[in-house]
Amino acid sequence: METEIRQHEEALRIAMLASDVTALDALIADGLVFVGPSGDVLRKADDLALHRSGRQRLSMAEWRSVEIVAHERAAVTVVTADLAGTFDGTAFHGRYRYCRFWTKTAKGWQVLGGSVVALSPPSR
Repeated sequence: METEIRQHEEALRIAMLASDVTALDALIADGLVFVGPSGDVLRKADDLALHRSGRQRLSMAEWRSVEIVAHERAAVTVVTADLAGTFDGTAFHGRYRYCRFWTKTAKGWQVLGGSVVALSPPSR
């Protein structure tokens, strides 16, 4: 199961980087509840609209670590990622931490919930 979740995390990374709305639609559950870095609560339609509209564009998405806690038909992932791109025309770059809740649905493994926070740059 852990291998399957890792494969889905990688598919999600690639879909996010390419703004592949079709792939994202398959990987995200219809009932998604996601808390963004600003604290806003986003639903599946919101996430897909960000990619479809071009408001969010990633030029880099590198997963630095993926931790998985597997359950029977669910898994929690903690992903540390380096991201760069633009949001509403403003460039961003930094390290982020995602917490995602994956569930096994009739459509396969999908993200049902999660959050992302920006991590502070390391002290020098």
